[in-house]
Amino acid sequence: MDPSSLFWLFLLLLFMYPQFMFRLKLLQRYNCIKELERERKTRVIVMIHRQEQLALFGIPIYRFINIEDSEEVLRAIRMTPEDMPIDLILHTPGGLVLASEQIAMALKEHKAKTTVIIPHYAMSGGSLISLAVDEIIMDKNAVMGPVDPQIGQYPAASIINTVNSKYIDELDDETLILADVSKKAINQVKEFVFDLLRDKMPEERAKELAETLSTGKWTHDYPLTVKKLNELGISVNTKVPDKVYKLFDLYKQPVGQRPSVQYIPTPYKKVNHVKGKIE
Repeated sequence: MDPSSLFWLFLLLLFMYPQFMFRLKLLQRYNCIKELERERKTRVIVMIHRQEQLALFGIPIYRFINIEDSEEVLRAIRMTPEDMPIDLILHTPGGLVLASEQIAMALKEHKAKTTVIIPHYAMSGGSLISLAVDEIIMDKNAVMGPVDPQIGQYPAASIINTVNSKYIDELDDETLILADVSKKAINQVKEFVFDLLRDKMPEERAKELAETLSTGKWTHDYPLTVKKLNELGISVNTKVPDKVYKLFDLYKQPVGQRPSVQYIPTPYKKVNHVKGKIE
């Protein structure tokens, strides 16, 4: 074989190897998801957002909850029988309010038990989703966060506070428009959080908690620990299944492009409660 052929063979292998490793990693994830489903007798949906790196340029890419994620999660829920529990493994810095609310409502309306499992963190939109489920399971060191809306690069609450501290003739039209949008955004999120919580606790307590979480009491990245969440009246336990950590480890070094939402892409039949297995 001449040097030119060896060179092109090397380039081919260089191109194919990352693809092969990606497919192998994908298969390992599906197998781990399937093991977890057999162990817990649930539909397992995984939504993990991690910083990735482009292969050649080293440019960091930050992933967030987006419309594509909500489409896939809603599709997975539609493919799940009404009497089958759902486990959502969640690791995210947050994302679009619309997408987060869609996922939250779909989980809330699912008739069987819904659980969010947080191995590390679920902030902002991730916290909003977590408030919708029947059970929240977190690693003892994991955190959630406030759900106060952000307008562009600024917290909505801070925009309103800034406007309130000045005379109206000192402000330009754009700032006033941002303040108006901020008020609406906070009210909308507060109303949505209250709707998620009203069936889980007394109405007055739900209103207080919605106010606390959505109106900018803390910075947007304030860590709500297991202890803090329980103090607020949000029930959390730390019984994370061991296989969740095994699955989470499979996302440490992603290669190439991958979907951030994964599940076994087949419709499931109903659970035979007498035999205790999936038919």
